[in-house]
Amino acid sequence: MSTPPFLDLPDRASRVELATSHGPLVGWRIGPEDGAPHRGTVVLVPGFTGSKEDFVAVLEPLSHHGWAVVTFDQRGQHESDGPDDEAAYSLAALARDLLEVVEPLEPPIHLVGHSFGGLVSREAVLMSGGAPFSSLTLLCSGPGPIPPSHHDGLGALRSALPHVPLEVVYDVKEAADREAGWDPSPEVAAFMRDRFVATNAWQLRTSAGILLDTPDRTDELAALAADGKLRVAVVYGPDDDAWSPAEQEKVAAAVGARVVVVPGTGHSPAAEDPHATADALDALLTELSDEERARP
Repeated sequence: MSTPPFLDLPDRASRVELATSHGPLVGWRIGPEDGAPHRGTVVLVPGFTGSKEDFVAVLEPLSHHGWAVVTFDQRGQHESDGPDDEAAYSLAALARDLLEVVEPLEPPIHLVGHSFGGLVSREAVLMSGGAPFSSLTLLCSGPGPIPPSHHDGLGALRSALPHVPLEVVYDVKEAADREAGWDPSPEVAAFMRDRFVATNAWQLRTSAGILLDTPDRTDELAALAADGKLRVAVVYGPDDDAWSPAEQEKVAAAVGARVVVVPGTGHSPAAEDPHATADALDALLTELSDEERARP
């Protein structure tokens, strides 16, 4: 899971409730820095066990570059409510939420999905034919199931939920993470536990299953990109320990996507080096926007 470097929301950012047909999703919004022209809206979709807080450190840097930014807790994540119903957390259901979230936003809309959020974002793009979006950026996300090295842990989590209390699951995970060297500040450590426990157990169970079983839909995404309906990019950290850089490069090659590597980062560049990630996204989205404007 991503560990945010801090939790304080920038002064110009605000908490918002984003309407969907299944109820509001809790999010954050920040506009371009005062005096900067509006260059577009960047929508940041968090990953498995994640939340809007994973992006807290890139909100202000992106706004300095002239971007409006929206991020939110997906259905059942952290502060966004969700039912105790496995069917409510299918990729299709989460993608429909995302499409409803972006509907009222000011275009052009650039979609950035992190890890599991990349799978949700891809689903929304394929479901909509790409129409609401100017671009899709897969941030440390993959083509299909997460590699086998993660299967035992995810399989155990899926089997345990919802029967084992989330407090117990988290305490086991935290002990293993600390033994491996994880050492956040007390404030961030308390948040990480609170966030996990606040997430709906059925959401976690279903998302784990998606990461284990989701089909590879790269060919469909490539077809959409080839039709000129969507620009696609792949961004990752060279030390990513989820989907390998090689696997992400393979997706990029198949789709004809731009590739950006954020040096010195792993699976969570937005948390590990937020300024470098914001600069990389700004340069990338600027390039993709210029391409769109240059189209006949």
